[in-house]
Amino acid sequence: MAMVDEPLYPIALLIDELKNDDIQLRLNSIRRLSTIARALGEERTRKELIPFLSENSDDDDEVLLAMAEELGVFIPFVGGIDHAHVLLSPLESLCTVEETTVREKAVDSLCKIGSQMKETDLVDSFVPLVKRLAAGEWFAARVSACGLFHVAYQGCTDVLKTELRSSYGQLCQDDMPMVRRAAASNLGKFATTVESSFLITEIMTMFEHLTKDEQDSVRLLAVEGCAALGKLLEPQDCVARILPVIVNFSQDKSWRVRYMVANQLYELCEAVGPDCTKTDLVPAYVRLLRDNEAEVRIAAAGKVTKFCQLLNPELAIEHILPCVKELSSDSSQHVRSALASVIMGMAPILGKDSTIEHLLPIFLSLLKDEFPDVRLNIISKLDQVNQVIGIDLLSQSLLPAIVELAEDRHWRVRLAIIEYVPLLASQLGIGFFDDKLGALCMQWMQDKVYSIREAAANNLKRLAEEFGSEWAMQHIVPQVLDMVNNPHYLHRMMALRAISLMAPVMGSEITCSKFLPVVVEAAKDRVPNIKFNVAKLLQSLIPIVDQSVVDKTIRQCLVDLSEDPDVDVRYFANQALRSIDAAAVAQS
Repeated sequence: MAMVDEPLYPIALLIDELKNDDIQLRLNSIRRLSTIARALGEERTRKELIPFLSENSDDDDEVLLAMAEELGVFIPFVGGIDHAHVLLSPLESLCTVEETTVREKAVDSLCKIGSQMKETDLVDSFVPLVKRLAAGEWFAARVSACGLFHVAYQGCTDVLKTELRSSYGQLCQDDMPMVRRAAASNLGKFATTVESSFLITEIMTMFEHLTKDEQDSVRLLAVEGCAALGKLLEPQDCVARILPVIVNFSQDKSWRVRYMVANQLYELCEAVGPDCTKTDLVPAYVRLLRDNEAEVRIAAAGKVTKFCQLLNPELAIEHILPCVKELSSDSSQHVRSALASVIMGMAPILGKDSTIEHLLPIFLSLLKDEFPDVRLNIISKLDQVNQVIGIDLLSQSLLPAIVELAEDRHWRVRLAIIEYVPLLASQLGIGFFDDKLGALCMQWMQDKVYSIREAAANNLKRLAEEFGSEWAMQHIVPQVLDMVNNPHYLHRMMALRAISLMAPVMGSEITCSKFLPVVVEAAKDRVPNIKFNVAKLLQSLIPIVDQSVVDKTIRQCLVDLSEDPDVDVRYFANQALRSIDAAAVAQS
């Protein structure tokens, strides 16, 4: 009897768990659907599990979301694509729930399933489902339907295709704004599946209705459709149908629509071609750069480099640069920050002379901006300008401002400068670097902020790699060794950190002659933190120095530390001693 009952167990357990009051149990049960389906087999999954899920009216959104996700990959468990249509029923129910995330996941799963179904099943099962949803009384069903048309349309008969186009046209004029929004956002996808002969006659008519919608939330989604439809139309149709819409949208009474145009305009330029870009879209973009809403100016400023890439340098200098100059002193710090994040990319577009004449003054004003993010965005992209104007001009014009920023009151700005120093050093060369930036590198080692001190120690290592150990011996090592005697224990600790980073770069000879005596002396420090950092540092020196030095100097120092009163010092000293023993065993 137990053997007969056993196959019933999974479905019975699932039913029990799905009716349980504990949401976690219900969720776990749904997430194990594939395991349960395997236990039941394909036929019983189709005949028992799927009908049960179709009737499951669990009202908790989390459970429904998990079910919508699971069903999207369920085709193998119901017997392959021949039986894929059985999955449509539970997903259709999920397409009508109120919670948006559940509906979107159900639509996503239906698209996955529909794209794998045979044409006959698509016509017999999927298309009727889309038509039912599109005609649904509840707005949620009609919203979901909009996301399914592009899957349903392929492989249909001409009669069905006509019905689907007509149905989509009705959804574009639905009474509910949510439905019209869904129709607007999915129009581009649907248009890619529709035959070109119907693009102008039907799809563009739907598009025009949406662009004149009274709700700005619908119109702003229609902006996205401009680029998608523009790529599908012939150039002359694009200019006649899409261009006037873009120009109107750039002057729309709603700032949110203008914001979308500012974000998308550079994509639309490709659709309408260079001539119309020059005559129509450049003036539209200039309007957006000078918009009275800061959010629109932010979006437009953030795309200035991408837009200029589509223009010749003369056009950019004549029309766009005056706006860029205005934006560099905009009243909104966020506009200036958006501009600073992309403006360096204009240098390669405009070329050396125009960059020096027009862009350098703007860079300088942004480098001195009161808002730290603006300064940061400029610093992080300096290399793009260097490639265009060369290091001599860069150092004359921008370096004084960079040196000033090295002492900026915001630590993140100082950090960005430190991270840029090795690149700057390689570009400036030794002589220039010593002159202007050498002193700063040691100054950062004593900064109040730990992240700056740590970055400064790493910076010394990278400079030693860049300029070589001889230069480091002359300019860095003496100052680092002096720091070991600093009265402030944090500065002494940072000197040890710099030694540990530089030792592998400087090599065995300098480590033994210069670093090791200082480190051994530091082991007698009165601060336990210094002593256990000495133990860690000595452990890191073991692979660098000769075995004789390890036995003669390092081991003795660690033995002394292993008898220290402080537990942490003893721990790290013993750890280092074990490391020496392990290395000795490995060598023998």
